[in-house]
Amino acid sequence: MAQKPSTTAPESGSQTHQLDQLKQFTKVVADTGDFAAMKQYEPLDATTNPSLILKAVQKEEYQALLKQAVDAHRGSGETEAEKVDRIMGELLVLFGTEILKIIPGRVSTETDARFSFNTAHIVEDGRRFIRLYEEKGISRDRILIKIASTWEGIRAAEQLEKEGIHCNLTLLFSLPQAIACAEAGVQLISPFVGRIYDWYKKATGKEYTGAEDPGVQSVKTIYNYYKKFGYDTEVMGASFRNAGQIIELAGCDLLTISPELLEELRNSRDPVERKLDPESAKASDLEKTSLDEATFRYQLNEDAMATEKTAEGIRNFAADAAKLEDLIRSHLG
Repeated sequence: MAQKPSTTAPESGSQTHQLDQLKQFTKVVADTGDFAAMKQYEPLDATTNPSLILKAVQKEEYQALLKQAVDAHRGSGETEAEKVDRIMGELLVLFGTEILKIIPGRVSTETDARFSFNTAHIVEDGRRFIRLYEEKGISRDRILIKIASTWEGIRAAEQLEKEGIHCNLTLLFSLPQAIACAEAGVQLISPFVGRIYDWYKKATGKEYTGAEDPGVQSVKTIYNYYKKFGYDTEVMGASFRNAGQIIELAGCDLLTISPELLEELRNSRDPVERKLDPESAKASDLEKTSLDEATFRYQLNEDAMATEKTAEGIRNFAADAAKLEDLIRSHLG
């Protein structure tokens, strides 16, 4: 029988740093496109998005991947737009392939945010990524297709999951989004802690710390709901602004963390206590609810923070996808 994990990591002064303590309770994921950072912090999984890839591909050490993707399609008879689209997909998969040589688990590859309200396009994007990975000999079990948590995105993920293509629903800021994802049977969700915190800090002028942080509270509620009602969908807290938010979510299924915060955790010997666990979740007073499309849209509309942050996130990822395409065009030229 497997040993039940301790709820408290070593006391202050221990030689075990916070990152290793956290790994006792939670699967740690690297939120980066930087291969060196992944080797350094030894995460289980890794997540990428257009913003991270845009940042990485402009570094000298990653120029070879961009050149490889461009050269593979330079001489084709396609239009420039078709070439750019194919190169973009190839580039994302090349990054994912290199990442999978470093980590033992899964990599998340993001669909084009500009089609976040187009179910059919998202489904085809997901299928295309899987084809490209499988052509490189990589099993689909090691890939998560990353999709924005719009109603259309959730429906696309539902279809992909039925085809054995697992999904990571991102840009998630509310319980209704999380419930819809769980009911659709998606593999994993990425609720954004830091962006929720940003919104409330700006709206109220208040500094939030510890368990009072509204981003932390949102993820705790989602985690408790899933565990209480027996959903298999994994919860991966994301978008952290400080190490305190991470420590408050120790015990969450997964946490995806930037290299800067991974380093901060590795430099601290303070104790880490498990804050989330399935047994406590089952004792929560949450009530089960079910959402059709109209109810989902209305509840999301009623949540100003979730509505604004979902829209803002889609706009920002779309803008960086366009910048990445411009970079590809400059190399084609």
